[in-house]
Amino acid sequence: MNRRSKIWVRVKVLPDGEPMTIYGREAWCLRCLVDAGEKGCTPVSHPGPRFAAYVHDLRHDYGLVIESIHEAHAGAYPGSHCRYVLRSIVAILDDNETARAAA
Repeated sequence: MNRRSKIWVRVKVLPDGEPMTIYGREAWCLRCLVDAGEKGCTPVSHPGPRFAAYVHDLRHDYGLVIESIHEAHAGAYPGSHCRYVLRSIVAILDDNETARAAA
């Protein structure tokens, strides 16, 4: 699959970050985090393979600040999960959905 057929988003961390383009599942994850706002995202509310890995990439490869809030859960398989909340202020400059609509 070439980059043109992948999900992509062009963003800028405010106030003075350089524009950057993020592709693939990391772009999908970032859109989820932006849309969720203070509510944040969990791998349960936004199912995707390796959600935590996409958060890791956004932190380490792109320098975004994303908080991990550990939450307990009950049920057949009790344990804990993370809720991820985007703390960087991000402006979406362009994305493939906007580009597709303009074509």
